Amino acid sequence: MAAQARPDAASRPVLRLRFSPSSMIPPSPYIGRFAPSPTGPLHAGSLVAALASYLDARANGGAWLIRIEDIDEGRAVPGAAEAILAQLDWLGMHSDGEIVWQSRRKDRYQAARERIADHVYGCGCNRREIADSRLGVGPDGAAIYPGTCRHGLAPGREARSLRLRVPEPGDDLIGFQDRFAGWQEQRLALASGDFVLKRADGYWAYQLAVVVDDAEQGVTDVVRGADLLDSTPRQIYLQRLLGVPTPRYLHVPVVRNANGEKLSKQTGALAVLPGNEEAAVAALRQAAGFLGLRLAAPIASMAAFWREAVPAWAKLLAERGALLTG
Repeated sequence: MAAQARPDAASRPVLRLRFSPSSMIPPSPYIGRFAPSPTGPLHAGSLVAALASYLDARANGGAWLIRIEDIDEGRAVPGAAEAILAQLDWLGMHSDGEIVWQSRRKDRYQAARERIADHVYGCGCNRREIADSRLGVGPDGAAIYPGTCRHGLAPGREARSLRLRVPEPGDDLIGFQDRFAGWQEQRLALASGDFVLKRADGYWAYQLAVVVDDAEQGVTDVVRGADLLDSTPRQIYLQRLLGVPTPRYLHVPVVRNANGEKLSKQTGALAVLPGNEEAAVAALRQAAGFLGLRLAAPIASMAAFWREAVPAWAKLLAERGALLTG
């Protein structure tokens, strides 16, 4: 989903849903969050996202929360969440509120599903059937669902998952201003089709969980990696259906290795281990450099790093904002 020049309001189709213009304005004060998945220790790529979200909260005089996104319990690694929290604590990034665990909030997701029941339907398709009949591949690489079950299950079929019905083509445009990437827009019917709210394995989908959690925690600003940029229109659509505010979004570039792969536990990204301040400062400086922060040299302690990094982030975002509006 490439950034485009923001079109005139008169030229953009309007999605007719239950929301008001004020729902696009985040309430005050600023509340940000970092939401890692506990599939392994904090790695260099996730450290960049953590740092960006933390700096944005501090530069705006706001609160920073930590949420453990373990809704996909099948992928969660025992002890990984605790390791991530210990790493963040060692690096000086402390949550300003209670840490939320998605796996303990399933009743909230069920309640949200019931609120939008008129837009949800059971789907009996398996992955092979979807792949064989897909309308194409979306920006995130997922198959675009062709709507096989949107008007009812075929005789003899049982629902395997729950899907959310998106608007018809022509009424499906979602646009938003990203604070780093600029104006973004996506047509849901063409980019994703009706998307999953509850998976065949019984787990609630990320798209629903993150929307419910952000709303209940009062999150005003979401700062995360650009690998989630294409998910944002689906989340905005869900926010509008549920009648909850839409946060401001800021997506930072994704860290990749020499082969162009996104850094992860599987691609050998280096974790930051507690106990060695020199290594911690080096990791923080590397993450800051990736984000484009200009810091004074040398920086010998974490305290000195944070003194330099917060105003450097504010300056970077001011320059970025001027570039996007200039």
